[in-house]
Amino acid sequence: MADQILRMFPGHFDNLIEPFVGSAAITIASAYYFKANSFIINDINQPLISLWEKIINNPKSMVKSYHDIWHGQLGNEEEYYYQIRDKFNDTKQPEYLLFLLAKCVKAAVRYNAQGGFNQSPDKRRLGRNPSLMRDDILRVSQLLKGKIQFYSTDYQHVLDLATADDLVYMDPPYQGTGLNGGFNYAGNIEFDNFVVSLFELNNGNVPYILSYDGRTGDKTYGSPLPDNLNLTKIEINAGRSSQATLLNRNEITYEAVFLSPALVSKIDLQKVTGKQNYQTELFVNKC
Repeated sequence: MADQILRMFPGHFDNLIEPFVGSAAITIASAYYFKANSFIINDINQPLISLWEKIINNPKSMVKSYHDIWHGQLGNEEEYYYQIRDKFNDTKQPEYLLFLLAKCVKAAVRYNAQGGFNQSPDKRRLGRNPSLMRDDILRVSQLLKGKIQFYSTDYQHVLDLATADDLVYMDPPYQGTGLNGGFNYAGNIEFDNFVVSLFELNNGNVPYILSYDGRTGDKTYGSPLPDNLNLTKIEINAGRSSQATLLNRNEITYEAVFLSPALVSKIDLQKVTGKQNYQTELFVNKC
């Protein structure tokens, strides 16, 4: 959905700030399409930030590490995966994390209550081929090297860096699939504190985009955000739910994206929501 979210960007801003960077999809897309030239990324998951820093600033080393680890699995794939998972949990080395991300079930990161990576391997595949991973790593490094700042701290500290001349994109752990969903990410946010942070961004006239929960079929995830935040809600058709498919149900997932008042004042909302293609449907309302 990155291309749809990029349509919501203002024409000019100083820094793109991602306090919950995860896969960095928006940062990478923004660099690729020349939407931003300066980036600040943060994630409470320190090994993930270490991974991004190594990919961007030392790509050749990461390419070699992934190549060696990937080839080590051949002929003993499942047992080898668990060996690498144990090594990662013991050392937190980013090269082990990259292999786990490429090989785990549905590329879905899961941690146990003790903070250990505990997702299982996808037994149907080997993970991304090293030659393709090499291309990915080198391209991302070329896009972002020298343009990016790395943090691994509480998201509120990074939001304090944002000004009215920046753009903040937030994709926090969803309420519907976080602790209440029966599994953990590396960190989960407390709803009331997060709402306070949104009010503070509004008071600072900071433009922001928030990807936050959504719905599948008739099921809506998460508590609603307060009306007095004056956010504009856009629902994006994200396609058929993979979980519903597994349960033999044909249900569509709609991701909810919220635009801050400061951002709406800088963009043509009609233009943002007017274009549709076969993959995307946009529904807008004020909340």
